[in-house]
Amino acid sequence: MNINKTILNYFSVKLFYFIIILFAYKNTFAQRSEPGIIQIKHIDNKINFDGKLNESEWKNSTHIDNFTQRDLDFGKPITERTEVAVLYNKNTMYIGVWCYQNNASQIVAKNMNRDFDYESDDNFQIIISPYNDNRNGYLFVINPNGARADIQVYGGEDGNQDWNGIWDAKTTITDEGWFAEIYIPFSTLQFKNDSVLNWAINFERDIVSENEQALWQGWSRDYSIFSVANAGKLSPITNIAYAKKFEFKPYVLTGWQYNKDIENTYPIKAGADLNVSLSPTLKLNLTTFTDFAQVEADRIPVNLSRFSVYYPEKRQFFLEGYDMFNYYLGDHNSAFYTREIGIENGKQIPIIVGARVFGKVGKNNIGFLNIQEGKLDTIPTTNNTVFRYKHDIGKQSYIGGIFTNKINNTKSNQVIGIDGAYQTSKFLHDKNLVVGAILTTSTENFTIHNNSTTYRIYADYPNDLIDNFMAVGSMQKNFNPELGYIRRTDYNSYSWYFRLAPRVFTNYGIKRLLLKPWGYTAYFTHSTGELESFSNETRPIGAILKTGDRFEFNLIQNYDRLDEAFNLTDNIDIPIGKYMMYKYEFQFETYNARRLWSSFLYNWGDFYTGKIQTFEAELGININKHLNINGNYTINYVQFSAENITTNEIALYLNYAFTTKLNISLFSQYNDLEQVMIYNFRLHLIPKIGSDLYFVYNIGYIEPIKQIDYLKPQTTDAAIKLVYRFVF
Repeated sequence: MNINKTILNYFSVKLFYFIIILFAYKNTFAQRSEPGIIQIKHIDNKINFDGKLNESEWKNSTHIDNFTQRDLDFGKPITERTEVAVLYNKNTMYIGVWCYQNNASQIVAKNMNRDFDYESDDNFQIIISPYNDNRNGYLFVINPNGARADIQVYGGEDGNQDWNGIWDAKTTITDEGWFAEIYIPFSTLQFKNDSVLNWAINFERDIVSENEQALWQGWSRDYSIFSVANAGKLSPITNIAYAKKFEFKPYVLTGWQYNKDIENTYPIKAGADLNVSLSPTLKLNLTTFTDFAQVEADRIPVNLSRFSVYYPEKRQFFLEGYDMFNYYLGDHNSAFYTREIGIENGKQIPIIVGARVFGKVGKNNIGFLNIQEGKLDTIPTTNNTVFRYKHDIGKQSYIGGIFTNKINNTKSNQVIGIDGAYQTSKFLHDKNLVVGAILTTSTENFTIHNNSTTYRIYADYPNDLIDNFMAVGSMQKNFNPELGYIRRTDYNSYSWYFRLAPRVFTNYGIKRLLLKPWGYTAYFTHSTGELESFSNETRPIGAILKTGDRFEFNLIQNYDRLDEAFNLTDNIDIPIGKYMMYKYEFQFETYNARRLWSSFLYNWGDFYTGKIQTFEAELGININKHLNINGNYTINYVQFSAENITTNEIALYLNYAFTTKLNISLFSQYNDLEQVMIYNFRLHLIPKIGSDLYFVYNIGYIEPIKQIDYLKPQTTDAAIKLVYRFVF
């Protein structure tokens, strides 16, 4: 069989069917209602910030209540009365929310902690786009307990969930429903300096007991609240003369570190961040002796593949404005990966000093970073520079580029790239479409070498009924971004993911089907043209039920050509060869808004020279609004002709929130393949918004797990860290 020819025929047939489906499906319903403008009222007095909404200013303000359902009954008015009003003074915006509920006993509010899982609770969401640029904004989310979550939104589609803004909320629950006051200092937002401001704004209320979701504007199922291009307007904002602000955040840390092989140490550290508003929309961040002791430990999964594990960024210093630096190369590769700074071979490298500039100047989106790392053992002091630029074109499109430079006394490495994308939410009248391209090269000591380029062209049609993504990419074997993340190199790739989610059989309790005719990626070795690997997942059946439960059954095909053997364990190698593997997979997940929820995955089939069975289970328990427990267990049973192996991985998360500003968490993990057992305990107190007190205690076992003396951990460290915020 000619595999290459088969793949090309496969692509051609699927493209033909997709074109037919795409142009057969149109929806011209406009998801907007009047009023589409919320009038903001200026006040002179301070609001009594208690969540009760009983001041005359709230009673005399303009309320909007025209919310429309996206789910379950699309286009119908919200079932529970919901009202919003907005007030402001020179320094602060106040948002009042009235979430009435006929049966208040059905209010679901399981969380109190910061950055809670808001999709599992009744919640109210506010997105504000001070840029009013159809792209970027700030999302603020609260639940009936006053728990807070926030996201920086980029491009109307993506968001940085780890951003923490300066704002607060107070709530009350009565037999009429739940009510909230939210205050957002204008210094939290970046916005144009003008005498009269008109911002984009939108609101969403989720009633999870009814599986109901309603928005003020833009309630199309093809968009989310992230789509600020479909938001309403907040007008008019005047008399908030922008004043330059300095935000100073010093920290002090003391602790204890124990390792059975070395003497105890008692570190004492201090450092600081200084944030300077260069303009209303451009921010300078200076840091020195940055420390990340409070960061939650990484979860180390069982890895049975030949690729390295990608760990997400968790360090707060790198998270604000994260997307301003994002430059995705496709195929799980990135030109800039922040964990290449301050970490090497699992060790924390000291950051001596650093500076970042990020924000907007007109239509120009800027991200600049320069960080000097200190010397550690044989690792030399290193300077890291990143410059990311994007220029807004039209309503939602852009063109941009990136430059990175990593340099020390032994070598230097650079990356230079350009990218752009055409994005619209008006394709076929009201559908989303993104078409983009990227071209990037790496250099050593500012010298371009042969075969050091990568490119990608892609088209994305992410909509409710049809979600379709296609991409063609290539990476030459000498492309080397030392400040980036590369999963594989020397390849040409062809990807096509096509999903259908028709809302049919609704009389039988089905909310929508989840079908995937194909989800396909093929990799050919660039230097030889030979097929290296491909994967395809077909989902003949899957659905989300009106109860919120979901299931899916998948057929998975994988081909992998191994030119080098790789170690699965210390005793088992996967030999060189060409492997065609077929798997089956079943998934089931209960609605996570319940007090007790769970999910299950069972995957079985071929695994190189043997067979594999994988079972994964997750269980979440909400004891009350203070205490939530979540556990995950994964077992792999691999059968080879000569030997069988079994791997076990356990992760446990426990969170107890005393209040919305004081919580303790415990994260523990066990991985017998990597011989890992770690416990991470963290107490987090917010003495005032923007300031933090942490107590962190870690226990680790580094000997073979079967030989562990559980009363004698091999590594232990504890730290107390205070970060205090001053604004002047």
